[in-house]
Amino acid sequence: MSSSSDLSRRRVTVKDVARVAGVSAGTVSNAISGKRRVDAETRERIDRAIAELGYVPNLAARGMRTGRANTIAIFSSMPTAVAAGKAKLGFLMEIAAAAAVTALERNVALVLVPPIKDPSTALSTIPFDGAVLVEPAADDPYLDMLRNRGLPSVVIGPPPDEKDPWVRVDNHQIAELLVDHMIEVGATNFPLLVGRSMRRSNVIFRETYVARCSAAGLPVRIIEIDETDAENAAEAAILREIDEGNGLDGVVASIDATASGAMSALRARGLSVPDDVKVVTRYDGFRARSENPSLTALNLRLDEIAQIAANSLLDVLEGKELSGPIDAPPPLLVVRGSTVKGM
Repeated sequence: MSSSSDLSRRRVTVKDVARVAGVSAGTVSNAISGKRRVDAETRERIDRAIAELGYVPNLAARGMRTGRANTIAIFSSMPTAVAAGKAKLGFLMEIAAAAAVTALERNVALVLVPPIKDPSTALSTIPFDGAVLVEPAADDPYLDMLRNRGLPSVVIGPPPDEKDPWVRVDNHQIAELLVDHMIEVGATNFPLLVGRSMRRSNVIFRETYVARCSAAGLPVRIIEIDETDAENAAEAAILREIDEGNGLDGVVASIDATASGAMSALRARGLSVPDDVKVVTRYDGFRARSENPSLTALNLRLDEIAQIAANSLLDVLEGKELSGPIDAPPPLLVVRGSTVKGM
């Protein structure tokens, strides 16, 4: 039997932890990797043994045995102005943070890959086992790159096709909640500010906006902008609408960056929010909460969506088959001062 002084002179192994915890080495490996469930009492004994012995897993050796990098990535082809914005605290950042926590709980690291022009070249030397892809475009370069490399992926949001597992975010419901709220608070002439890209969320937003406004007998006006300069493009578009005499008493902005641009334009022309013009946006992030007045928006429950996506990807990597889309939790409308005074 090894003494504590023996252990101090060499690297502590899984077998040492197993001996002290009174379990098999396989049970220790399962507890550490999260690959198989270990009951709470056994897990507690293993944790005590790890702490007592100062055991540190040899991740490099584990990777050589399993052929895995023990790393997953998260991508989005959305422009930085959409995915993160000036504050770098946007949509993609919130998803990445929650996905990283979920990955670490299963002893896997997460790499956040910002939007880049040539993902295949840039990522050719970076090892990872699979990826979460956020709202891919119709011809998404990341999706092609992952498939060409034979790497599993899980898509958040409507995918261009349904070849890969995906978390079904109901963009019809998202658009309906915003448009219907505008109607409920009395707006009758509100254009939709939306990116001109063919990302599925944009396409669905346009379709739903047209359907809901038409059903209510309200005018339909879609203002498409370049998402790479979302805030400035939105400000210029709304200024143009006002200066050309196109009346409006509301703005539905598909992303928070365009909502900020719209707010800047309204302030520049001396229009009061919500008295003169009401504004809503899809994502209840930093921009929405920091505007004055703060913006009515949707809690998309991105932390829960990220957990579902990360766990689904890790399940696939462990050999489980996912059948059909996985439903995301429904969004929640957060009513604020941009549509209801005093909120």
